[in-house]
Amino acid sequence: MIRIVTHARLAALQQDADGARKRAREIQGAADRAYAGHLRTVYDLTADMEAAERAAEAARADAAIVRELLEHTETQLATARATVTEQTARIEELSAPPSADVPMALLLYYGKPHSIHPDRSAAYAYAATLGAPPSGWVPIGERPAAELRWVCMSFIYDAARDHFRSVTAPAVEPVGGAA
Repeated sequence: MIRIVTHARLAALQQDADGARKRAREIQGAADRAYAGHLRTVYDLTADMEAAERAAEAARADAAIVRELLEHTETQLATARATVTEQTARIEELSAPPSADVPMALLLYYGKPHSIHPDRSAAYAYAATLGAPPSGWVPIGERPAAELRWVCMSFIYDAARDHFRSVTAPAVEPVGGAA
């Protein structure tokens, strides 16, 4: 079968082919624009993801530092609480009125009362922190206390009379009922 193509038909086919090419170029341009937009979106999302990962890593590092500080602070707090508990117990112990007939030590500095301690060893230890020799303590004897730098004297608290009396001196009863 032979077909005869006229010039008009050929021109119409050429025009259809040109229109198809133009339409293909338009579709290709739209596809290129869509692909470029997709690539930009992928690039932006990748950059956002990398920035979020860096921020998360920085947050993890900050959290580790805060965790270390918190642990250190908790340790300091536990130590402070233990110290406060010990000091509270010591204050309560020292604030309690002394029990009767329990000797205590009075520390004199050049004859003037300096401090009271639960026993002689505590008085000697305290005096050593102030520069007194830790050993070599001798009885006061007949010398006046004002002539000696440090003197440690034992006393007993008399709860009935609410006063202290010397261990070395005998308790003296008031003469004639005088108080």
